[in-house]
Amino acid sequence: MKSRVSIILLLLSALVLISCSAENVPDKPNVVIIFLDDSGWADFEPFGEVAIATPHVTQLAAEGTAFHNFYVPQAVCSASRSALMSGCYPGRTKVFGAHGPNDPGLDTTFATMGEVFSRAGYATAAFGKWHCGDQPETRSYARGFDETCGLMYSNDMWKYHPEDPERWGEWPLRYWENGLVTIEDVDHTDQKNLTRWYTEHAVDFIDRHQDSAFLLYVPHSMPHVPLYCSDEFEGKSGKGLYWDVMLEIDWSVGEINRALKERHLDDNTIVILTSDNGPWISYGNHAGTTPFREAKGTTFDGGVRSACIMKFPGAIKAGSVS
Repeated sequence: MKSRVSIILLLLSALVLISCSAENVPDKPNVVIIFLDDSGWADFEPFGEVAIATPHVTQLAAEGTAFHNFYVPQAVCSASRSALMSGCYPGRTKVFGAHGPNDPGLDTTFATMGEVFSRAGYATAAFGKWHCGDQPETRSYARGFDETCGLMYSNDMWKYHPEDPERWGEWPLRYWENGLVTIEDVDHTDQKNLTRWYTEHAVDFIDRHQDSAFLLYVPHSMPHVPLYCSDEFEGKSGKGLYWDVMLEIDWSVGEINRALKERHLDDNTIVILTSDNGPWISYGNHAGTTPFREAKGTTFDGGVRSACIMKFPGAIKAGSVS
């Protein structure tokens, strides 16, 4: 029987460092976490036969290890993300489900990964969907991240919600940068640029922190519905909007990986790619794929088993599968 691995990424990163005895492994590596939203286990080539090629994710897997038996602690957004940020299971934090606008989210008594790394002297950044609280004291910029941008909750919690527009239309969907609202009411054009904006901020952050240890957290809003991608990728896959979105995410992974290499940070950086939970299959061809039973919102493997790739030259074996 295959063993189940249910790990908080922060703890795993620590275990990787503790277990490494190689002389060429740095004492204070950079950490990059790319966290997708509702991606399916089989959405990328290293994990199955997919509709499109994903060369940048495939390259990341070739440079690291693909973990086929990786589990998240709960199959829904806020619970999974708060567990990642705090290193604590939802049963301890009491963060369950997907929090909406103005919800307090993760209690401040639980330190976040940003706060822990910041105290250790790291520069920290979170570019993307936060979803761990939407109060002044629980938003990303107040939880240990020096630089931030993105949405505070899911991109479907807005006036265009297909099932409950009146409920979500009570609050504008805001785009934040470093504690300030820069877009008061996100529209369709803004949504199309989210993946690109997050990626550009990430690459710029890497460029400006070449000489200091950093934690870079990139929690993409996609491929959570509603699906959007930039004009450059729209229609490019030939397989529909979902795969256009995944092409842009693959591009984003490539841009971040390339930036690390060009700035000679590759050997000194842990890179982790995974998803907060499984695909939201009730949205048909706007959802990813999984070979396992059920999907997002359930504790079957389709809900809590996520594809995961980790890269750390000199510590994690390249081109391997665990």
